[in-house]
Amino acid sequence: MNLDEYKKNPKTTFLADLYEKLINDEKEVKEMAASDPSFAEMANTDLVAIHEQEKALMDQMKEIFASETVEEEKPKEIVLEVRAGAGGDEAALFAAELLEMYQRYSEKQGWRTKLIDESKNDLGGYKEASMEIKGEGVYEALRWETGVHRVQRVPETEKMGRIHTSTASVAIMPIRKKVKFEINPADLEMEFSRAGGKGGQNVNKVESAVRLIHKPTGLSVRATTERSQGANREAAMMLLTSRLAALKEEEEAKKFSADRKGQIGTGDRSEKIRTYNYPQDRLTDHRIKESWYNLPKILGGEIGVIIETLQKFTKEGVTVEGEVVGDEE
Repeated sequence: MNLDEYKKNPKTTFLADLYEKLINDEKEVKEMAASDPSFAEMANTDLVAIHEQEKALMDQMKEIFASETVEEEKPKEIVLEVRAGAGGDEAALFAAELLEMYQRYSEKQGWRTKLIDESKNDLGGYKEASMEIKGEGVYEALRWETGVHRVQRVPETEKMGRIHTSTASVAIMPIRKKVKFEINPADLEMEFSRAGGKGGQNVNKVESAVRLIHKPTGLSVRATTERSQGANREAAMMLLTSRLAALKEEEEAKKFSADRKGQIGTGDRSEKIRTYNYPQDRLTDHRIKESWYNLPKILGGEIGVIIETLQKFTKEGVTVEGEVVGDEE
């Protein structure tokens, strides 16, 4: 790696400066030995010491970069997004149940959660919602939750007792400390509005909610849960950056999907990955052809065994391209 790269990193700047000084010292010692052969033996001793110091510094810098790479591959923060799909109000209610499931699982893991944005229907379901989750191992645990989740059950509003099929999509977007692209401020459009809340609250009296639109892609995000406009703007920017990064990674994954190993499915939010079948009290993950029972317990946050099974498949190098099996109607 070029020494300039180490200089740019705050964690290795000081070490890179020391390394550069050693390079200059090495040059001076060589010039001295060349001008006066009587200094040759002493110069060789000095050069050995300089080379040892250079190696030690370079090893330190490489180790720091390697640890950063590992951290980058396993982010400790994510944005989890749920959206109601086909099924109207029932889909929105299912989306709310999924968000609560992940929230409860996160609590059991000791992770911190914070709602960034929510858009509810009249029944309390979510048309869409975004939640930030922070904690050790969060991305590794939840990365394979991205996709379409399908529920089959009799809605409470169904008078004839017919089973309805509804869907909700989940997207897991890592928050990375280093982003491989920059967002041009000229590409952004910002809108402000009053955040939702109970009448009389300050949150309802000022335009604290923020909506960001990325004009080149048409992506838009909202942040409404913070009390200040500045905090919502920061949250919206974080959410937009995560979405753009996820979009880029999704496109790259599709390009090289034939060469990928140890991954489950395409990682595309349009891919149907699970069915929650209430009449049979069963959850089926179609990618790995596995089923689990006791849906109330699962939706209560007891999804550890499912996540562990998915992780086992990835560690064993199995590639399952989202094939739908055991498809119930």
